Amino acid sequence: MKRALLLNAGVAALAVLLATTGCKRPDKGVTPIGSIEGSRIESPGPRQPLAVPPDGGGLGPGGVDSENLEGVPQAGLDTFEGYSMDAAYFASQTVHFDFDSSVVKMGELDKVHAVGDELKLRANVKLLIDGHCDERGTEEYNRALGERRALAVREVLVGYGISGDRIRTRSWGEDKPADPSHDEIAWKKNRRAEFILLLPPEGQ
Repeated sequence: MKRALLLNAGVAALAVLLATTGCKRPDKGVTPIGSIEGSRIESPGPRQPLAVPPDGGGLGPGGVDSENLEGVPQAGLDTFEGYSMDAAYFASQTVHFDFDSSVVKMGELDKVHAVGDELKLRANVKLLIDGHCDERGTEEYNRALGERRALAVREVLVGYGISGDRIRTRSWGEDKPADPSHDEIAWKKNRRAEFILLLPPEGQ
């Protein structure tokens, strides 16, 4: 009898321990409650980026409403809101992030500052920052995380003296991996923010 009581007590203690601990991130397919609280994220479907107008930012009049992406040029096309997109120009300045983090690491700041230096020299160009994630986590969570990464890089640029009016951000979540493999090497490459140079139309 005493042995049975001790066994039952041990099982109960183990159940409580398991209930009060867990992983930092849920398994794919399980939406973390409250993980995107306060976010303006709406999932527009596969391969559709979320255009996020920063606080007071944008490319001038007629900026994109984040809740209405119809008619917005998508990545892979030649223009974004009338500006020519040059994705290769800042390719070497791609910023990478730690797992489940939107903090711009000290070792990545030089890349952001190099982009800022170029923008200071070329007052007529603008910038698009695309936030990306690895495949772990839900689609909704990764959309929100990609947005936070793009906005974190934007914040560094604004602090470096670049007007927020010249910077737009988008989140692709996990939809556009730099490396389609399913291992830590690929995931490290995919946790990133990419810079796209926006060139004005001819004559501007």
